[in-house]
Amino acid sequence: MSAAKLPCGVVLAGGKSTRLGRDKAFVAWRGDDLLGQAVRRLQAFLPEVRVVGRDPAAHGLDVPWLLDDVPGLGPAGGVLTALRALGRPCLVTSCDLPLLTDEILSVLLAAWARRPAERLVTTFLQVETGYIEALVSVYEPGAAAVIEAALAGGTRKLSAIFTPALRHHIPYSRDDAMPFFNVNFPADLAVLRALEERA
Repeated sequence: MSAAKLPCGVVLAGGKSTRLGRDKAFVAWRGDDLLGQAVRRLQAFLPEVRVVGRDPAAHGLDVPWLLDDVPGLGPAGGVLTALRALGRPCLVTSCDLPLLTDEILSVLLAAWARRPAERLVTTFLQVETGYIEALVSVYEPGAAAVIEAALAGGTRKLSAIFTPALRHHIPYSRDDAMPFFNVNFPADLAVLRALEERA
């Protein structure tokens, strides 16, 4: 696939990290912080990457960035900000996915390339639970109008905004969920530290 046809990479980094008790974007992990790692991971696959939610300069990153159009709307607001600003497909991840792998991104891009035209989101679906990985997904420009309408109606959860009919699913098993592990609570940091020591 040519670089001109690839999505723009988007890393969401506007959360307040209230459950963690500290700014998760600055959490150190394998020689980087979580935001730096997330940006560099996408840069290995995509020619353009943006950060949404903060100026990444404090993380030593020289990449374009956007503040949320409307603060406080969570990930849906961040995705909408990116889609409005860029007007093109966006491969969206969050800054708190330290175990996300190159293989997962390769699978996502390959699935996106063969998506049905009417599907607005390409995402991973956990077959046992029906849970989708809304923050490891590719959103089409047309998804912006769907998010706008949902937010106006008070719905903020991306999995509720995009019904199955609007999604192109990549099935995976709960046994293979480790790459989607995200850092939300202090206990999650303890898991990371244990993995680091084991490595």
